[in-house]
Amino acid sequence: MAILVLAEHNNAALGAATLNTLAAAQQIGGDIHVLVAGSACAAVAEAAAKVAGVAKVLVADSATFAHQLPENVAPLLAELGKGYSHVLAAATTTGKNVLPRVAALLDVDQISEIVKVESADTFQRPIYAGNAIATVQSSAAIKVITVRGTGFDAVAATGGSAAIEAVSGGSDAGLSAFVGEELAKSERPELTAAKVVVSGGRGMQNGENFALLYTLADKLGAAVGASRAAVDAGFVPNDMQVGQTGKIVAPELYIAVGISGAIQHLAGMKDSKVIVAINKDEEAPIFQVADYGLVGDLFEALPQLQQAL
Repeated sequence: MAILVLAEHNNAALGAATLNTLAAAQQIGGDIHVLVAGSACAAVAEAAAKVAGVAKVLVADSATFAHQLPENVAPLLAELGKGYSHVLAAATTTGKNVLPRVAALLDVDQISEIVKVESADTFQRPIYAGNAIATVQSSAAIKVITVRGTGFDAVAATGGSAAIEAVSGGSDAGLSAFVGEELAKSERPELTAAKVVVSGGRGMQNGENFALLYTLADKLGAAVGASRAAVDAGFVPNDMQVGQTGKIVAPELYIAVGISGAIQHLAGMKDSKVIVAINKDEEAPIFQVADYGLVGDLFEALPQLQQAL
């Protein structure tokens, strides 16, 4: 039994989510191979080869995969995947874009966002916005799976010495083209990888008041997130959204400020190690999952908290 894992990367560095995906692959068992599809991505392949538990790294280095367009990557991954029992990818934007296409090309069902491996063919995944966990068994010859990173501790990024092998195949499908991108730059850590996250909700009232959270986050070395309500209201951009339709986070400390705690939001952060909630409504659902709760006006509580820090 061999497992093929699609590497998450930017052509320069291996994405942290890949390490969580490899942890799931190790629990399934068998030889683990990693596919790095990109352009001028030798550094990524070398980093993947050093990851503990990886037996082989397959490199598809071509301008066709420069921006990892799913229409181009999926056929390559599906063709290579025919020789494996499992094909895995992180449940990120990239993984969710590529893996369903792979499953369709292989004519198998996909198992999405697993959080636990019970055996080589049985997995657990959240349903109903995380309020229930379904145990799913697949009889497919090739199991196509996305992995929710918060469900698995990352494997060590060093300690391995896998062989690196170039693979050919894949061509421009001509179905899509990369036009451009605008990357948000911040000194703060990435939301999904941060150990501390400070999030604001509708209670922040407007986008300017998020400055209070930015100041607090800078003192804590934290990332800043938001509820869907805050994003929909235009307070902050949607790449800050935490929740079922946003980013899934599981930091060591999650501070929810002015967030009521709708099911959609809780699905994205309830696996956090410690949850602190600040809300003036003592009946807010967020207090049901919070380890520590403060009932009060956030515009009074935040300045006091910053002074205490």
